[in-house]
Amino acid sequence: MSLKNIVVIGGGVLGSQIAYQTAYKGFPVTIWLRSPASIDRARPKLERLHGIYTAELNAARTSDGPYSAGLLENGKKYTDAEIDKRIAAADAALRDMKLTTDLADAVKDADLVIEALAEDINQKIDFYKMLAPLLPEKTIVATNSSTLLPSAMAEYTQRPEKYLALHFANNIWSGNTAEIMGHAGTDPENYRAVVQFAEDISMVPLEVKKEQPGYILNSMLVPFLEAAEFLWANDIADYETIDKTWVLATHAPMGPFRVIDVVGITTVYNITLSRPGADDPNTVYGKLAKRLKEEFIDTGKLGVNAGEGFYKYK
Repeated sequence: MSLKNIVVIGGGVLGSQIAYQTAYKGFPVTIWLRSPASIDRARPKLERLHGIYTAELNAARTSDGPYSAGLLENGKKYTDAEIDKRIAAADAALRDMKLTTDLADAVKDADLVIEALAEDINQKIDFYKMLAPLLPEKTIVATNSSTLLPSAMAEYTQRPEKYLALHFANNIWSGNTAEIMGHAGTDPENYRAVVQFAEDISMVPLEVKKEQPGYILNSMLVPFLEAAEFLWANDIADYETIDKTWVLATHAPMGPFRVIDVVGITTVYNITLSRPGADDPNTVYGKLAKRLKEEFIDTGKLGVNAGEGFYKYK
């Protein structure tokens, strides 16, 4: 089974990355967004990615690597002509991607729809109910959810056998992983088709054998980030000190709050709201949700793509 026409639902931090990487690898890509304002917010994200890709590709003219594995294969030296060809692909990705608010038109010939909406199960279910009657019979639907289980949402797609999870890490051109997790009703043929698609866009497919909240990556990452968040929410230390502690002690390139800025503070906030006691300001989740909302969500400091989160990026 060959997946050719790809539709990405949502143009946020990961939606824009998934769309751009897929287009860079030569696939026809459409991004569906809820409103013209959403399109206006998505375009700068795509332009930023174009700048990153072209800068890295140009740097490869005078380097033998290592390269970001989503862009170039490691272990070889590229000629100028080969680099020019890759830059042309990056240019075409930005130029040819279609951004639309017309869902029916977006999915009319879709082979794969990748849903990358906010980490809110009710929002996702409402979307699937709207999507289901519009899809061709052939279409596979994948969620990029980082914590939700496909079995909790499969029935609302009206094609549970063609539904599964396809989760990407942030900065997918360099952290080129794709976790693929089905549910009990996922047809193995559709699962294999998504594994092949991941390989085709230069991801490393990580096959999850059974459903697990958080999959592989976030089963490790979320507790790490929450430990840092709790220290900050409880005023044990400021975020700069927490980051400094982690970087100095482990030699990691980034502390947890810089990672949060990359993930996107809206995503972290939505995960926090799903935790027990998040509506109680006396619990640690309640304290965390309140601070994230007041200090970041309400002020537009949403992370790297917004130019500012815990740190400034302009």
